[in-house]
Amino acid sequence: MELKYFRLIKTIAEEGSIANATERLFLTQSALSHQLRELEERLGFKVFLRTRNKWELTQEGSELYKLANNLFSSIDKGFSAIKHIKEGSKGAIKLSAECQSFFHTIPGFIQKMAILYPEITIDVTLGATQQTISQVLSDEIDIAIVTSKPSSEELESIKVFEDEVFAVIHKENVINSLEYLEASHFESIHLLINSFPLDSVAVYDQFLKPNGINPIKISAIPYTEITLSMIHANMGVMCAPKWQLAPFKLSKDLLFKRIGKNGLKRKHYLVVKKEQRHKKYIHDFISNFEEDFLEL
Repeated sequence: MELKYFRLIKTIAEEGSIANATERLFLTQSALSHQLRELEERLGFKVFLRTRNKWELTQEGSELYKLANNLFSSIDKGFSAIKHIKEGSKGAIKLSAECQSFFHTIPGFIQKMAILYPEITIDVTLGATQQTISQVLSDEIDIAIVTSKPSSEELESIKVFEDEVFAVIHKENVINSLEYLEASHFESIHLLINSFPLDSVAVYDQFLKPNGINPIKISAIPYTEITLSMIHANMGVMCAPKWQLAPFKLSKDLLFKRIGKNGLKRKHYLVVKKEQRHKKYIHDFISNFEEDFLEL
């Protein structure tokens, strides 16, 4: 039974006559009479009992009217849900990361998102990388990329991938002869980092500090290109995952040395407020981020 017939029954019943239904259905009385007659012939029973001034539903017609109400109510709910989904797919995301290395790879991901999801705007915040969690809590940013799960009950942490941090050295560095680096080997190393504080540096926080080791010298250099130039001159060592340096053209004289016998592993999480997690554009960002960074 076509939808137009349910609409016809519902409208006539609510308007009281076929003549009154013409304005709501935007059809002439003759056209509506033809539709009703055609319907009753198909069904084999009368839908309305007609009098001069009033049209009343038959018993069968009353059942069809109930069905029509349920049908259009379901349709309205469906379109309302679609509207909410559509509205939820549009939004702006303020993004930051506690590790500056992410800022080398994020632009490519943002470019991909702009093509796939033109209704999502992504704004990268470069400042205050060590305060990303507090920035999420204060709504200064929407999503933070971190390497440790925060304890706040307001936040949800989604593990997106795990990587390994290596020591990047010049081939003529004396530690090149070692199979892997132990914590004590860093006592004679000039360690090059992106920024202070040291507790935010993975090799220090997870490897050197627990072993009570401090490098002979530590320099904070925010520009990876300069750090790589210093390593090429055998003036220091940096610690980073291989994917971080993928955008750079590395000299063949630079090598990756494992840190610790089993390697120095890090887990990365996307952190977002729980109240924001259900939004479709947030969900789309997270699912694509997981997919994009899975292969790092």
